[in-house]
Amino acid sequence: MFQIIPAIDIIEGKCVRLTKGDYGTKKIYNERPDEVAKQFEDNGITRLHLVDLDGAKAKKVVNYKVLEKIATQTGLTIDFGGGVQSDEDLRKVFDYGAKQVTGGSIAVKIPETFGSWLDEFGGDKIILGADAKNEKIAISGWEEDTKVDIYQFVKNYVAQGVKYIISTDVDKDGLLEGPSYQLYAKLKKQFPEINIIASGGVSEMSDIEKLASQNLHGVIVGKAIYENKISLEQIKAFILRNHGKV
Repeated sequence: MFQIIPAIDIIEGKCVRLTKGDYGTKKIYNERPDEVAKQFEDNGITRLHLVDLDGAKAKKVVNYKVLEKIATQTGLTIDFGGGVQSDEDLRKVFDYGAKQVTGGSIAVKIPETFGSWLDEFGGDKIILGADAKNEKIAISGWEEDTKVDIYQFVKNYVAQGVKYIISTDVDKDGLLEGPSYQLYAKLKKQFPEINIIASGGVSEMSDIEKLASQNLHGVIVGKAIYENKISLEQIKAFILRNHGKV
């Protein structure tokens, strides 16, 4: 069942968006992320991608309280990412209400730790963040490029039990110019059994329809919602049409 998963990116407790991961492009959309999350839930959305951008930069989780507030005030299934780089942070994020945690930078830099999380919590709770620039993995809030090939990177972790990946094409993110369909087609072809969640570049409902037709697990949508390119009414209608209920 294809999932539309809105993103809430947090800086200093506020709902923001960046372009291509550049902190200098920060735009504040709402000072109450919990209110944004409630709006999503009211329109039939069941999942949320919550990103601690302060945490991504600090290399430790910063915005626990935002997570806790959203988790206690909504029934959304929250996938949390950004700055989770220690066992202590991981456990706290789960304690504060996240159902899944996405690890990207740590999967590159400290693979033994990420592997131990997969062993302990399983592939249903630990998501692999596979963000890429020119098919090479990008980490640390995309401030750091690597020479790691995305397909080999994913392959290594599929062998260790990864079931879900979130992949953003950094060059598409925040530009509202359409997703990286080719990247997802390649990933799906090589890893047909994996739940692939697309992210970045979505600008209109037709992008979502096209991604759904690629047999992906879901899509993360951020800026298109905040810039009113895609309305919550459109998302609600999509959910009704495809899932039969809201």
